Amino acid sequence: MDTLCSIIFSLTATYIFFFITRFLWSQNSKLPPGPRSLPIIGHLHHIKKIPLPQALHLLSSVHGPVLFLKFGCRPVLVLSSPESIEECFTKHDQTLANRPRTITSDHFSYGYTNFGFAPYGDIWRTLRRISTLEAFSSSSLQKNCYIRNEEVSYLCSSIFRLSLDSRSVDLKYHFNRFTAHVMLRLVSGSPGVEERSPEAEQRFLDDFKTRFYSSMSINVCDYFPVLRWIGYKGIEKRVVEMQRMRDEYLQRLVDDVRMKKHDSTGSVVEKFLRLQETEPEFYSDDVIKGFVALMFNAGTDTSPMAMEWAMSALLNNPDKLEKLREELRSNVKGIIQESDLSSLPYLRCVINETLRLYPSGPLLLPHCSSKRFNLGSYEIPENTTLFVNVWAVHRDGELWEDAEVFKPERFDGFLGDRDGYRFLPFGVGRRVCPAAGFGMRTVALAVGALVQCFEWEKVGEGDIDMRPAFSVAMAKAEPLVALPKPWPDMVPILSQL
Repeated sequence: MDTLCSIIFSLTATYIFFFITRFLWSQNSKLPPGPRSLPIIGHLHHIKKIPLPQALHLLSSVHGPVLFLKFGCRPVLVLSSPESIEECFTKHDQTLANRPRTITSDHFSYGYTNFGFAPYGDIWRTLRRISTLEAFSSSSLQKNCYIRNEEVSYLCSSIFRLSLDSRSVDLKYHFNRFTAHVMLRLVSGSPGVEERSPEAEQRFLDDFKTRFYSSMSINVCDYFPVLRWIGYKGIEKRVVEMQRMRDEYLQRLVDDVRMKKHDSTGSVVEKFLRLQETEPEFYSDDVIKGFVALMFNAGTDTSPMAMEWAMSALLNNPDKLEKLREELRSNVKGIIQESDLSSLPYLRCVINETLRLYPSGPLLLPHCSSKRFNLGSYEIPENTTLFVNVWAVHRDGELWEDAEVFKPERFDGFLGDRDGYRFLPFGVGRRVCPAAGFGMRTVALAVGALVQCFEWEKVGEGDIDMRPAFSVAMAKAEPLVALPKPWPDMVPILSQL
């Protein structure tokens, strides 16, 4: 009876909140345009049957590139034009420097000390500075480039062994494994497996993915708090259990590095532990674990997707594949190393074009306004969730010639990272991804190595299936499977790896 009364009270309160809010908003003619909403659910009925980036793009095509919606009880602003994005993240960047609170951030953020979730302020600035200087600065990337070079050699060696039996290769699996090992070695100095047998590798990757892949999603309880109060479908219990499993893994990782600290590897955790010795209250184990969890979440899912999309696009465009192969043949001796990337401009074009057509984050991770602000002639309320529809901007025919066509040449001479706010694969503003340089190097190195070392054939007739599967990240709906054949001049090198 108490539970029933609680549900009735919660629903009644929600209805009252909805009608009061709707009345107040109806008096505000300065809100951006949007479609008519329904009671309680707002505009969620517009996105129930198609992926969110596509649904938002369809609504923006009708109501304009600055779109105002309601997802349950939350106001939502959607941007899909370079002009509106630039205005938001130049004039109002600090106002939009927070993330919206969600069930996952409540439990995964270690008390909001993880800089991916931490509110804008001193803690966030300190952790952001550390991420830039200690993990992803140019000097840090140069010091740990040997990790990526060694792992790409292992990637090529693994595929070479399979090619000797004329076996097709699941490239999604190999890219995931490659990136997980790179990230683990960067973070802890260890690749995660003692013996690199196929069985051990598979177990390691399955366990790692269970804990860290695609866990930053937003769910229905974030828009309908009443569902969280009544324990809807046990969603929060599952999040709590996921965090328990994750924390156990991360604490073990930190403790292992702490015990082996005399065997200096220069890993990210080791650097944090040195800081912990001088400021133990700030650099707690929870802060370290939150930092590592963010690196695993952001790095081990998105980079393999970009590699898989790039190889798929090249297989569907043999002329582009051959052009890249010729660049590699002319400029690289032996297996490609990270130091070779600066002399491979077309490879960079291929990666940029891949990120344009198939951005790993089709919607930038949401921002949240800390106060009311004006966007052009519109007034945006406080606590509005902001989505930037990168997928729509990157495929806008008014911004890109032949927008749906894979054309790496369009990035010839491109040196920036935004190109007039129409190219945003790593985000924008204060929350821009600090690991953009690391991501570009890792993806380019893996794609370059596979094109350099192997001739690739599609499995089956027709083009590679390029349908996306949208979630927080944008994966291929069908994993890429292809048949490798080592180039004759690379066989002696691959045989010795």
